[in-house]
Amino acid sequence: MSLTRVAGVDCGTNSIRLLVADLDPATGELHELDRRMTIVRLGQGVDRTGRLAPEALERTFAACREYAAVIRDLGATRLRFVATSASRDAENRDEFVAGVREILGVDPEVISGDEEAQLSFTGATKELNGEGGPYLVFDLGGGSTEFVLGTDRVEAARSVDVGCVRMTERHGEDFEAMRSDIAKALDQAAETVPLDSGATLVGLAGTVTTVAGIALALPAYDSEAIHRSRIPVADVRAVTERLLASTHEERAAIPVMHPGRVDVIVAGALVLLAIMERTGASELVVSEHDILDGIAWSTLL
Repeated sequence: MSLTRVAGVDCGTNSIRLLVADLDPATGELHELDRRMTIVRLGQGVDRTGRLAPEALERTFAACREYAAVIRDLGATRLRFVATSASRDAENRDEFVAGVREILGVDPEVISGDEEAQLSFTGATKELNGEGGPYLVFDLGGGSTEFVLGTDRVEAARSVDVGCVRMTERHGEDFEAMRSDIAKALDQAAETVPLDSGATLVGLAGTVTTVAGIALALPAYDSEAIHRSRIPVADVRAVTERLLASTHEERAAIPVMHPGRVDVIVAGALVLLAIMERTGASELVVSEHDILDGIAWSTLL
């Protein structure tokens, strides 16, 4: 079968991302043409108000206009737009749907946490071909974290409402309250997904890749160096302690830190460390391939 050029958009609580790629179903290879991310903070205030803020919607629509031009210029023939935690929770999600439809010509699919988990698992593990399985994959987002256990198929999955933006907005710098909330969320996840299964732990999304970049002491963000790196739990703990002790300015000066993550990275690191300690994992496999890659592959179904 010939290559198919597709586009996938992942709109989360903190960021919106685009992937345009050529897919080869015969080999399972994904040839990336364009991958970009914009911090839009769509979930701004949703945990408190239950609504998407007008300024958050406009930031998101501005990114959609940019992405529409890229998709058109590269000639993608299929497009899927997936929206996650913030737009699931918002009372005024119809405004969001209408705006995306007008700009990109497709409806955003406000998917369930379980489907989010399936897409993340596919994106993270398709290239691993079962080596080192089973895998416990977690996608640590802004508003929620998805856990998926499986090898060549999903055996158990659970989404819980704990993420770097939600924890920051809910608790500020009350880190003990934050830790308590995180522990309760992990208890909920463990009701469905055996977190202590001994599976290879695979972590996805911006918090995980940022902590990995810090642990690797990279002079700048380098996705090739970060992808499939193995970060020991001791290094994650050391990075978390460093972030807890740092000022906003010190965090902003870290070479791999995206400006949009400076104010939420401490909460994200606390979630990441709690997951590693709860699972008993000695190390974390970091993947740059995640739900966005899963969305791209799903356009062929």
